[in-house]
Amino acid sequence: MKDITDILKTTTEIALPKKTVLNISYTSICFKDGIMCILKPYDISIEQFNVLRILRGKKGTAANLKDIQDRMISKMSNTTRLVDKLILKGYVERFICEKNRRKVDIFITSAGLELLKELDPLIENKEQELTKNLNEKELEILNLLLSKLRD
Repeated sequence: MKDITDILKTTTEIALPKKTVLNISYTSICFKDGIMCILKPYDISIEQFNVLRILRGKKGTAANLKDIQDRMISKMSNTTRLVDKLILKGYVERFICEKNRRKVDIFITSAGLELLKELDPLIENKEQELTKNLNEKELEILNLLLSKLRD
């Protein structure tokens, strides 16, 4: 187990709050890189994957851009651009409402559902691998502490 000071190759004492932020940031990047390695061969980003999972969760009912944006993990994502890219790949469809031209309904396609069906076990395995050094109780505590940090 490498300490963050070893990873940063520093001998200078780092204040505990800074060390904590650096450690969480570094770990987040490691996790993101691990997930991106799974998605890269499928030519989709983590954010696009997130949109597909949100749409699958709608179970065939329409979503709009605001619904998707509200559920995105990264609030800085350009949801319109993400949906446009998924439409070009055939994973998502967008329909303009007949009664209200400003309303846009967004659905996942069967190709999008098939992609998720293929990716789900790969992502689940990667999540298991990324958290394998912690037991179930430690994972529960870590989740509690991370939630507490965000409050």
